[in-house]
Amino acid sequence: MAGMGKRMRPHTLTTPKPLLPIAGKSIVQRLTEDIAKVSPEKIDEIAFITGNFGKDTENHLRKIADGIGAVCTIRYQEEALGTAHAILCAEKALQGKVIVAFADTLFKADFTLDDAQDGIIWVQKVENPKPFGVVKINEQEVITGFMEKPDYFVSDLAIIGIYYFRDGANLKNELQYLIDNNIRDKGEFQLTSALENMKNKGIQFIPGKVTEWLDCGNKDATVYTNQRILEIDKQQKLISSTHISHNSIIIEPCYIGDNVQLINSIVGPYVSIGNNSIIEDSVVKNSIVQTNTKISCANIHNSMLGNYVDFRNNSLELSIGDYNIQHNSIGFYTTQNNN
Repeated sequence: MAGMGKRMRPHTLTTPKPLLPIAGKSIVQRLTEDIAKVSPEKIDEIAFITGNFGKDTENHLRKIADGIGAVCTIRYQEEALGTAHAILCAEKALQGKVIVAFADTLFKADFTLDDAQDGIIWVQKVENPKPFGVVKINEQEVITGFMEKPDYFVSDLAIIGIYYFRDGANLKNELQYLIDNNIRDKGEFQLTSALENMKNKGIQFIPGKVTEWLDCGNKDATVYTNQRILEIDKQQKLISSTHISHNSIIIEPCYIGDNVQLINSIVGPYVSIGNNSIIEDSVVKNSIVQTNTKISCANIHNSMLGNYVDFRNNSLELSIGDYNIQHNSIGFYTTQNNN
């Protein structure tokens, strides 16, 4: 989770992308909890590979690890040199059974990880495989090849960013080999290069299947992921008992945080509102509103608003970062924070 999240700006100017909220929980918290659910054994340690995101972020990550009873370690990738380089930043954690996950994706699954396998690479069929790493498989459902962001069609099975290795030390050695020999693909040290080397040495990888893969790579994808999580979790308590609703309607499923005020408004479906926010004389649908934000006299959908935003008057679709004030605006707006 060391990337800058440029596709999610302006939201990632002030918040690391994996800490953006989906239905009241950060992306990385949801991912960690989902991995813990499919793991056949208790997770002993979580090594977070980050940029220099500050103490608040690190405290949040420690709470996530504490929540599943794991030790938290934080490692830093000082320079963006590729996925293989990033994973090797946590080399001390690469021993025994290891799960590697990239923290901008969520998944839903109804299986328990088969940790007797040499390795598992989770994949999903996609219409356009060019932006992804992909795998080829044979008739025995064994992976026969890897390619990073292919320029021509190789396979439509995209790697979703979750991997299992029975021997973490072997993975570490292969990653180190790439660095020591300056073996790069598209200018960076790629995990797929290490996987190809491991396969050629006899390590057998099988594809893992998920029931749903939810991307959080940009605003529209994140809003859609918020919708799906609300649909999936609708049996859980998602509306805080401390919220205040005056002459307002909540169309579930929605997540409503603590001390939210709804005044003369219609909220939902598929809306997440963070703590201490106020929605007044407005209609909000299919959107994510973070904490301490005020929306008044607005009609918005398919939108993301950050923390401490003050937005008034009609709009259709928004992507507004933290600490913004927008009044008398109509149309589509994407703004950076003015702090």
